[in-house]
Amino acid sequence: MSETEMSPDGRDKVQKKPVRLIAAVCNDMGIGKDGKLPWNLPSEFQYFLNTVKRVSRPGKMNMMVWGKLCWYSLPKTTFPMANILHVVLSTTLDTVPDHAHFLCQDFESAVRLAAQPPLADLIETIWIVGGTQVYKDALKHPWCDLVYLTDVMADFDCDVFFPEFDRALFKEQEGFPDVPSGIQEENGIKYKFQVFKKEMGDAV
Repeated sequence: MSETEMSPDGRDKVQKKPVRLIAAVCNDMGIGKDGKLPWNLPSEFQYFLNTVKRVSRPGKMNMMVWGKLCWYSLPKTTFPMANILHVVLSTTLDTVPDHAHFLCQDFESAVRLAAQPPLADLIETIWIVGGTQVYKDALKHPWCDLVYLTDVMADFDCDVFFPEFDRALFKEQEGFPDVPSGIQEENGIKYKFQVFKKEMGDAV
């Protein structure tokens, strides 16, 4: 997905980037509680890290887009992340948070940042990591092509949820590259990795 098109205002060329969502959800699509993950699945978290930092060749990077609350909920021991530039979305912050690289007011601004110079030739994939509203914005974006969703096969008390999405438009894939198949188990919790691909023929 390296085609070039004009930006909506017609002033700049933009390099189209894949917009991809990644999350782990429990039985009711919950993704968090009190600013934390409600489960302890280190291998699943390692899969998350391996997925978002994967690039096609040395020197390339990916961009991760975070809502402000989601950003501050992540343990700072997670940083730095290899091959990643971090963008935090906020309408109230006026300085870039520690460990982040950029601050944008809205989702479209973050996408445009990755798609235009000087970052356009550097960034390969835009990864969306929450929270709920950022996921909703990403699902509606025409460049969104994949949803990486780990199905945590258990009930947890959550106060943040992954948005519903059209399972007829986003079709679950079988045998997707670099995604382990079958049911995994860790700390007594079963889960499975899933990837949903947008049927591009139906895309806007």
